[in-house]
Amino acid sequence: MCQNVNSLTQNPATIMPTKSTRQNAKDMLKLRRVAIDTYHENVAYLHRNCALYRAEGFQALSKVEILANGTCIYAVLNIVDDDTIVSPDELGLAEQAFDQLGMQAGDLVRVDHSEPPHSMDGVRRKISGERLTLADFRAITRDITHNRYSKMEMAAFLVASVQSGLDREEIMSLTRAMTETGGRLKWHEPLVADKHCIGGIPGNRTTMLVVPIVAAHGLLIPKTSSRAITSPAGTADTMSVLARVDLSPEEMHRVVNKTHACLAWGGNADLAPADDILISVERPLGIDSEGQMIASILSKKLAAGATHLLLDIPVGPSAKVRHMNQALRLRKLFEFVGDRLGIHLEVVISDGSQPIGRGIGPALEARDIMQVLENHPDGPSDLRQKALYLAGRILEFDPDVRGGQGFHLARDILESGRAAKKMQDIIEAQGAREHMPVTAPLTVEILANQAGYVTTIDNYQLARIARLAGAPLDLNAGVDLLKKLGDEVRQGEALYRIQAEFPADFKFAHNLAEQNNGFRIGTQEEISHHYLET
Repeated sequence: MCQNVNSLTQNPATIMPTKSTRQNAKDMLKLRRVAIDTYHENVAYLHRNCALYRAEGFQALSKVEILANGTCIYAVLNIVDDDTIVSPDELGLAEQAFDQLGMQAGDLVRVDHSEPPHSMDGVRRKISGERLTLADFRAITRDITHNRYSKMEMAAFLVASVQSGLDREEIMSLTRAMTETGGRLKWHEPLVADKHCIGGIPGNRTTMLVVPIVAAHGLLIPKTSSRAITSPAGTADTMSVLARVDLSPEEMHRVVNKTHACLAWGGNADLAPADDILISVERPLGIDSEGQMIASILSKKLAAGATHLLLDIPVGPSAKVRHMNQALRLRKLFEFVGDRLGIHLEVVISDGSQPIGRGIGPALEARDIMQVLENHPDGPSDLRQKALYLAGRILEFDPDVRGGQGFHLARDILESGRAAKKMQDIIEAQGAREHMPVTAPLTVEILANQAGYVTTIDNYQLARIARLAGAPLDLNAGVDLLKKLGDEVRQGEALYRIQAEFPADFKFAHNLAEQNNGFRIGTQEEISHHYLET
């Protein structure tokens, strides 16, 4: 069995002779790059008429190990019959696997069967309902990171973790194990702030206001964020409208040393990579367990070097967390794990009954953010107020700021223009983008079918409409809200505007909005209950 890429690179002398290393030169195959993005999975391609395929008894979807010049990777094998993909004397590797191997097209490689990962014993015990130890989670996440698991095996681990449940000690162990699978950013400061929302609320782009406010005060707040997976925009997508976000760790340090902050995509920093791989399996399965979510969030924050974290849990009838008792249980679990792993963590439970701001989609959300930063009268007040509240809570991490004074300090920083200046500094340090139009060529207004008051807004439905319109891949696609909860509307008055770049996306989004526009109109007494921050 070959060893993982990192251990081989660090100590090539530890490579053990395997069947692969004993093969003759005639058994080696020429490497070919296959331009397919297989999204967090190593995939290899072998021709059905390949002599090695026939001699070794390889099967489609089996795991193989690929060895060349002291580097070994694992991949899922696909068998092809098309010479234009690979010829019988070639081994094809999809983009991710090709980059991991680090060889050139045409180089000779060896292929052999891969032994099943021993850590699957822990997965089987979890399926049987047993508790797993830190050593178990370390072995599982290590093998996942090194591509030893197939998607089916990872799905088995995830489903077993949901069905059997993870107690708080297991959540802590999984968090620690996932943190250890990648690199860690070090900032050499006693207070490194971070802020995170568990998601589920469209337009809730408070992070891009909190970061410049906190940095303008002088606290360090290097923010690494993901791109959207199932939502119409993530922080990295929205920031990409204004500046480069694909920064290397070295570039992040340069930007943070200059501005006290960054708003970057975390994909280049190798932070808790096991989490990214597991997420790629969780999303299609619709798995979103509390234990996995807590481990996912906190492993990323620990790897990013945060010492103080403010966590936002929105609660609402169409939010990710729909009941207050669930939010309170989550808060206790987050606080337990954070405390044991050495991160100062505070949780805010906020109103998740409707989208925050007006725009849903990267460019529209960026417009809202800049309006608030510039103290523009059209800036959405709910986005402004929530961002000030969250920023104020983070400012109170500073021992020189008295409790209860953070909100007023954050408001002064925003109204004085210091936050806008800091945001501009961050944009320039990361690399400013050319101005992008907020509008899109295809638009339609969705109209109220009766008069009354907006009593309910379905977060999930509006997010689906914005995604069908093309967000976040098309940065200026999405939904622009014209009415919010409690607003009075006339029959035929516009509730929101859909905008799209391409006719097919426009048609899909419009059709969905015609079936269910996500708004309910009724009397004032029927207006949806607001969850207050606690």
